[in-house]
Parts: sequence; C-alpha cells; structure tokens
Amino acid sequence: MSADAAAITSGVGVDRAGPVKRVFAFWIPLLTFVILTLFPFYWMLVASLKPNSELYNLRVFPFWVFNPTLDHYLYLFQKTLYATWLMNTLIVATASTVISLTFGILAGYALARLRFLGAGVLGLGIFISYLVPQTLLFIPMFDVIKRLNIGDTYWALILTYPTFLIPFCTALLMGYFKSIPRELEESALIDGSGRLRAMVEIVLPLAMPGILSAGIFAFTLSWNEFLYSLVFITTTPMKTLPVGVVNELIRGDVFFWGSLMAGALLGSVPVALIYSFFVDYYVAGLTAGAVKG
Repeated sequence: MSADAAAITSGVGVDRAGPVKRVFAFWIPLLTFVILTLFPFYWMLVASLKPNSELYNLRVFPFWVFNPTLDHYLYLFQKTLYATWLMNTLIVATASTVISLTFGILAGYALARLRFLGAGVLGLGIFISYLVPQTLLFIPMFDVIKRLNIGDTYWALILTYPTFLIPFCTALLMGYFKSIPRELEESALIDGSGRLRAMVEIVLPLAMPGILSAGIFAFTLSWNEFLYSLVFITTTPMKTLPVGVVNELIRGDVFFWGSLMAGALLGSVPVALIYSFFVDYYVAGLTAGAVKG
C-alpha cells in the first residue's frame, strides 16, 4: 500500500472514530448528568399525580402514572394555607434580597475601590462571618427578636436573613468590582463626577452580571431557608413555605407524600424559572467573583 493510500485510509478511520469518541466522551456523560439532575423533578411530578391507591402500591411500576389525579394539589390549596405560605415566602425573600443587595453593593464597592486602613482584614472578616453556622446564631438572635417584640412577624425573618446573605453578596460583588478597570471611574472623577455618581452611572451597569448572580443566590437562599423560619415563626398563617409544608403535611409518623411532592414541586418552580432566565449572568458573575476575589 502506498503512502497516499495509507494516509487516506487512516483519515477515513479517524473520521469514523470521531463521532464514536464524541458520543462516549461528551454525549453520554452529558445525558447522564441531565437525567440525574431532572429526575427529582420528574419524581415529584409523578408522585404528585398518583392517587393514593397507586402511590402506596408496591406492585405498580413506580416511575409512571396510570391513573393521574389532581387530588393532592386540591388538598394542598383547599385543606392547607399553601397559598398564604407561598405569599409569605415571596415577601420575605424579596425584601431580604433587596436589603442584602443594597448593603452588599455598598460594602463590596467600598472594599474593592476605596483605600483605607484594614480594608483587607475587614473583607476577610465579612467573608468568614458567612461561614458561621446558623445553628450557633439562632439562640442569641431569638433573644434579640424577643426584645424587639417582632416575633412571629415578617420583620423577624427580613432582619435576620441578611445576616448570612450580606457577607456572601459582599464577597462576591467585591471580586466582581475588582474585575472592572479603575480607569473608567478615574476618567469620570477627572471630568468632575462625584464618587457616588461614578459608581451609579459607570460601575453598577458594568457589574450587572455580578449583581444579578448575587441577587439570585440571595433570593434562593431566602426562599429555601428553614431554621430561622421554624424558630422565629410560631403561628400557622405566618409560616413560610418550607416550614408550613413540613409541619402541616407530616403528622407524627404519617407522611402525606402526594401533597408533599405537590408542594415541593410548586415551591421549586419560581426558583427554577429565575435560574433559567438569568443563568448566563449567574455563571458570569460567579466566575468573575471567584477569579478576582
């Protein structure tokens, strides 16, 4: 066989092996990851649509619905205060996110741009405070809330959630602000613009991916928070979604699995929609914050 023929033969072999290699190296791992990621949502949907006779029957194929029903969803909205819990969670998560972003932007910008004594130590201390577990903080916070007489109100959660949201937002935004060239602000300052105006009109628009990623994280963490809501809220109408669903649909050793899955699925939809719309900004913000921070 000539050299040209051998080259052609080897080229054909490479072309044939290329798609096969791509399937095993890329598509199969990707498909496996997608299936593992989406399976919990599929399982919640299947379990929420099954009647009890089918849900608790071990002889029925568990991964499909043969007689779908909406009884579990109707029970959720008619027999519990699910809609109220959903609104409570939305109010608390939105207010906590706004407060955390406001203070996180100001603190992150100051630590990234302003030169003052102890800025590095202060930034490190803020980030370390985020690592303090909530199980060590809820007891002294409960005493503070009792003294302020705001127990069993929205303010009990709106004022305590930022204690773990602001440190993360500050650290993330501080890293993102460092990725923005200083020359842009310095040019504005030379032209007569004030520091605050330069931050609002120049830095914040450029830092929007980082701000969105910090906001998504803060909203998600507030939406799913359980411990503070369990301790600081006592009456059923004021409970948030995670606590309300668990307390009302788990009674002793009886689990209302159909309604539990329906509540968990509906509770995860808002966060999933937010991530789907802003996933590019979220990844960009986390990447820049991690690299520069």
